[in-house]
Amino acid sequence: MISLRFAIRSLMRDWHSGELRLITIAIIIAVAGLTTVGFFTDRVQRATEAQAGELLAADLVIRSGDPVSKELVNRAHAAGLVTTRTTSFRSVITSGEKLELAEIKAVEDGYPIRGQLRTAPVLFGEESVTGKLPAPGSVWIDSRLFQALDIAMGDTIQLGEARFNVERILTYEPDRGGDLFNIAPRLLMNRADVVKTGLIQPASRVAYRLLLGGDGESIRRFREAVEKMNDPSLRVQDIRDARPELRTALERAEQFLGLAALISIALAGLAVAMSSQRYAVRHFDHCAIMRCLGSTQSDIFRYYAIQLFILALAGSALGCLAGYIAQAGLSGLLSGMIQGDLPPAGLLPIAQGMLAGLITVGGFAVPQILRLRHISPLRVLRRDLTPLPVSGLTLYFLAVIALALLTPWQSGELRLTLYTFGGLFVTGIVMLTAARLAIVFLNRQRHRFSMAIRFGVANLARRKRQTTAEVIGIGLGVTVMLLLTLVRTDLLDNWRDRVPPDAPNFFLINIQPDAVDQVSHFLDKHLATGTALYPMIRARLVAINDEKIDPENYADDRARRLATREFNLSWTEALQKDNRLVAGQWWKGLEKETLFSVEEGIAGELGIKLGDRLTYQIAGETISGRVTSLRAVEWDSFNVNFFVVANPGSINDYPATWITSFHLPSGKKIILNDLVRSFPSITVLDVDALLREVRRIMNRVIKTVEYVFGFTLLAGLVILIAALQTTHDERLQEAAVFSALGANRRRILTSLVAEFLCLGLLAGVISAFTATLLELLLAHYVFRMNIVINPWLWLLAPLICTAIIVVVGLAGTRHILNSPPMLTLQRV
Repeated sequence: MISLRFAIRSLMRDWHSGELRLITIAIIIAVAGLTTVGFFTDRVQRATEAQAGELLAADLVIRSGDPVSKELVNRAHAAGLVTTRTTSFRSVITSGEKLELAEIKAVEDGYPIRGQLRTAPVLFGEESVTGKLPAPGSVWIDSRLFQALDIAMGDTIQLGEARFNVERILTYEPDRGGDLFNIAPRLLMNRADVVKTGLIQPASRVAYRLLLGGDGESIRRFREAVEKMNDPSLRVQDIRDARPELRTALERAEQFLGLAALISIALAGLAVAMSSQRYAVRHFDHCAIMRCLGSTQSDIFRYYAIQLFILALAGSALGCLAGYIAQAGLSGLLSGMIQGDLPPAGLLPIAQGMLAGLITVGGFAVPQILRLRHISPLRVLRRDLTPLPVSGLTLYFLAVIALALLTPWQSGELRLTLYTFGGLFVTGIVMLTAARLAIVFLNRQRHRFSMAIRFGVANLARRKRQTTAEVIGIGLGVTVMLLLTLVRTDLLDNWRDRVPPDAPNFFLINIQPDAVDQVSHFLDKHLATGTALYPMIRARLVAINDEKIDPENYADDRARRLATREFNLSWTEALQKDNRLVAGQWWKGLEKETLFSVEEGIAGELGIKLGDRLTYQIAGETISGRVTSLRAVEWDSFNVNFFVVANPGSINDYPATWITSFHLPSGKKIILNDLVRSFPSITVLDVDALLREVRRIMNRVIKTVEYVFGFTLLAGLVILIAALQTTHDERLQEAAVFSALGANRRRILTSLVAEFLCLGLLAGVISAFTATLLELLLAHYVFRMNIVINPWLWLLAPLICTAIIVVVGLAGTRHILNSPPMLTLQRV
């Protein structure tokens, strides 16, 4: 209690004297940055996933081969969830002499829970959103089925034992997930009409789906409860299990937001470390007096540790409040930009913010306070006796421990964390080396300058340790700001360009081999662009290295599904532009054996490695070949892509159809009618609606990162100020001595500007180099994007950095120019 009372009195005294204000601001900014990111990203991620859930028609889907039990539906209702059911099966649709296999989906009231249905009154007509469902006795069919049956609107079709009127063209349904080329044309009907079709019998193959909607926590708990049931007939699906394009979009969202949060953590720690260093230095004399009065080393450490703990609690509380206000303001700014309202803020970021404040202070401030234990009582008489700095091992160890404790809730991706902190660590080493070399060089060249400039340059060499710390602190802060600027522009623009305005929005499938040249000529004539056509062969993977595929050998649910499904194989001579080799070599076109190139994701799921022999069954025959390469595929490009491709000449003799994709402006959709009339066997697949949904999700994420970037930028500016403040007292004293010796105002100002210019140029050049290097590493190894280095960065970064440092530095020392030197020397 004595230590607590003394610590509180000291804290109040130091606060009134202004010594703790900078470290308090650092804690507030640090926690505010973390909680702002925490509050805002939590709300936006939940909103983004909810909007992405529109493409699943629900927040969670439970699939089963048997009707979903009433008990499970009741449990969902008891958990506060809304539900609706769908029944899907395949059957043949007849109209006159026409027969066509279709995928039937029967829906009931409440469908869809997320998203909206879109229909058109005529084929390729103007679509509109509808809140209705097909009435009993009528059906909606998509354009593929409409073309295949060659019917008119209002005609009657036969489905099983019942007949239905074709009421509208179905253009978009939210849960049209899965592989676009493995599903039959769609027919949407009322679930009440299923019984009268007589198609569902005990042995029928039917997919029953229970769609659920609710808040994120309720969905999570219900999913866990279903998974604990260990019912093999139930399969749980969320948005990440849906289309690869959407999964990629969500993964990139988490990566970008995780990067912003990670950098906020690094900035927070650096700001507190810089502030606490100055705080410790200014208490050397106090501790020396306390040692003379009988305080032990343990007493001194305990006093200041309690002060920091109190300061951390108060600063963290204020930071959480500031973070909550900031994220509320962001939500207001986003109104009109993002459809729908963001979910309310949760309480978890508050607990995280408080804990983050304590951990940050403990990991980055305590190492500086440890120096106070070693203050000698003789410092009362000899002020040149300063304690040795804390060993680098202790300093870095505690900092790394703090970052390790802060990281888990900010980023769930270990690779991103390692690359980010590893890059910052290497950046610090590079800056340390460059700063030492630059100081030596400038010190040797100072005789070439005037006296005032020479004095400013000499200050850098005389305080070599402090100058190095300033360069590293300022450099890391500027590097992080530049890195976020590059991420916000280069990487985000690159990602947005993955789905450009002219991305393919129509696919042509079932192109017969004898019509390939004619279709290609038709597209070139009407679209004025070279459209590539690709062969497609249906095949099933039956063995890997002559071992028969057994779905039960795979623990992952997606891997089991992949092991039982049919694949679309293709052959090609050249690697597609949106494919990239990650292992192995591409074929040269002269090979006599069958070779395969496998997409790296499915290779990992099925345990396929380079050199493995894959056996496929095609039209009752088997074919085997070696895996010679693994590819990374940009699924979000919406181009035609395949999981597995073979070399030319290996599978050409097997029956195949051809496929292509192209972009068609809305004003040219009339071309599709001519295409269908010219080539009746071709099926046109419209993915324009799906493309719009994916692009909208991307735009939401980009807006989110841009706003989070602004708050992290503020944290970087605080680091810059804190770094300059570490030698603020020395500059004041030196300037006062300089003035007392007869230097005029102009000479003092010149020396300060020279010192700040050297700091700014040095930090700016190194920051431009390291930020570019980090961007290249993140783009290549984490985001897997190709970027172009911006040359303006190397010019603007040093200029802006120098300007900021000169302005901030002069603003902090301006009063020395207007005060008598005696007052400054007495105060310092």
